[in-house]
Amino acid sequence: MSNSPPVALTIAGSDSGGGAGIQADLKTFAFHRVHGTSALTCVTAQNTQGVNRVDALPPEAVIAQIEAVVSDIGVQAVKTGMLLNSAIISAVADQLETLQLKNVVVDPVMVSRTGAQLIDDKAIATLRHALIPLATVLTPNRYEAQILSGLEIQSLSEMQQAAQNIYQLGPQAVLVKGGGMAGEWRGVDVWFDGDRLEVVKTQTIETSDTHGTGCTLSAAIAANLALDQAAFAAVIQAKDYVTSALKSALRIGQGQGPVGHFFALLD
Repeated sequence: MSNSPPVALTIAGSDSGGGAGIQADLKTFAFHRVHGTSALTCVTAQNTQGVNRVDALPPEAVIAQIEAVVSDIGVQAVKTGMLLNSAIISAVADQLETLQLKNVVVDPVMVSRTGAQLIDDKAIATLRHALIPLATVLTPNRYEAQILSGLEIQSLSEMQQAAQNIYQLGPQAVLVKGGGMAGEWRGVDVWFDGDRLEVVKTQTIETSDTHGTGCTLSAAIAANLALDQAAFAAVIQAKDYVTSALKSALRIGQGQGPVGHFFALLD
C-alpha cells in the first residue's frame, strides 16, 4: 500500500551535531508525518559546544537542489534557515519566485539568541529586500527584530511595535520570538498579520538544553502549513510542539544539548 504525505522543503545549513539546521528540520517534519526534503546552503562542523567551521555551498548547488526536489516531488511548504551570504539569499529568493512556491516560513538567521551577528550587513540587506517580502510567516528573534524594526526591544509593547514595523517589509505575517527576552517576557512571542495582533505564550521550561529551538519552531510551522493549517493555527501548534520538545531536551555532549524532537518515543 502506497502513501502520499505532504512534502516540506528546508533550505538551510547542516549541523553536524544533529541539534539544529537541516537535521532538526527533517526530524521535525517527520514527527508531523510530513515528508522532508532539503537543500543545503552550508556545511558546519559543530557540536554542543559551538561552531568550529562553516563552508558555504555555491549558489548554483543550492539552486540545483531546490530544482531537483520541486521538479519531481513538489512541495507544499518551505522553510528557510541559515542562508549565510548575499549570493545564496538572492538565489533562494529567485527560486521561490520562479517556482511560485507557497507557504514559505522564513527564519531570518542573522543574529544568535545571545546577540552575536551571524551574517554580514550585505546579506542582511539582501534578506530584507529580496526574501522577507516572500514570507508567509517571518520568525525573527529579539535581536533580529531589533535590526529589522529599527527599535530597541525591552518590553512587550516594544515587541508588539516591532512586529508591526517589520510587517511593513512585506511578509504576510510576523512572529517576533521572545526567547531572548528577560524576566516575565522570556519565551513570550508576538504575532502580527496586518489585522491580528496576538501575544502567544506557552509554558516556560527551565532547561539549558535549548539548541535548535528556533530552527525547530520554524520547521514545525512549515510542517503545519503543509498539512493545510491556517498560519496562526500553525504557529500555535508549532509552539506546543517546541514546548514538549524542551520538556524532553537531550542531555548529550559537554555543552548545550538539543531539544528532544522525538519526545513521543522517549521512555
